[in-house]
Amino acid sequence: MNTPLKTDTISQVTETGRLGRALEEERLSLDGPQSRFAEFKRALRIFGEVIHGFRKLHFVGPCVTVFGSARFGEDHPYYELGRRVGAELAKAGFTVMTGGGPGIMEAANRGAREVGGRSVGCNIVLPHEQAPNPYLDTFVDFRYFFVRKLMLAKYSYAFVALPGGFGTMDELFEIATLVQTRKMDKFPIVLSGVEFWQPMLEFLSTSMLKEKTIDAADIDRFILSDSPTEIASRVRELAMQRFGLRKGPAAKPKWWLGE
Repeated sequence: MNTPLKTDTISQVTETGRLGRALEEERLSLDGPQSRFAEFKRALRIFGEVIHGFRKLHFVGPCVTVFGSARFGEDHPYYELGRRVGAELAKAGFTVMTGGGPGIMEAANRGAREVGGRSVGCNIVLPHEQAPNPYLDTFVDFRYFFVRKLMLAKYSYAFVALPGGFGTMDELFEIATLVQTRKMDKFPIVLSGVEFWQPMLEFLSTSMLKEKTIDAADIDRFILSDSPTEIASRVRELAMQRFGLRKGPAAKPKWWLGE
């Protein structure tokens, strides 16, 4: 005799299947040449994901993106630092954007929400650490890493990197490369958790700069601070001076444009 599945079990099976299909799709997208029809369908899916992100995030306001590890619990000092950074950025008038997951991403979103600020997450579908945190006003789910990173870069006027792993390093150096190559304006890049970042900065100076694979300006571009108040103040000052940001009414959707 077959036993009916409970509702929560059905939901779990459905979610597991959705996750599996998303992971398989991204793996296949990097798996070399495939049929023309398969590549065309994949291009349409990527285009659809990009457009969905653009429309969903169009009115979130000027953002500051906070990078950091998903693996720190709320009892960790870096979590608390992320929470305070998120709060101060929100009080300075910015929407706090993160990857939408747990750890430092959750901490920054949480800090913004706790002071009445806006909190946005751009999540990536992963086998682990993929669930959105509960402190998000706006949330967008992506299956492609490069689309997600596009969104994290596109809507921000500054970037704050707290301690993290491969993903944080990938995001940090992609932004640094975009600024270095002038594909992006000279938005502030802040490193918070200075003790964590110091060995990396020493490597940049003693190896890359020494061998002239980067310039001194590429290192000087980083702002180092463990003070959330100072970070928010510097970001606000630079954003207003360089890019003309001013306090004013937020842009609103126009119905006649289908927004």
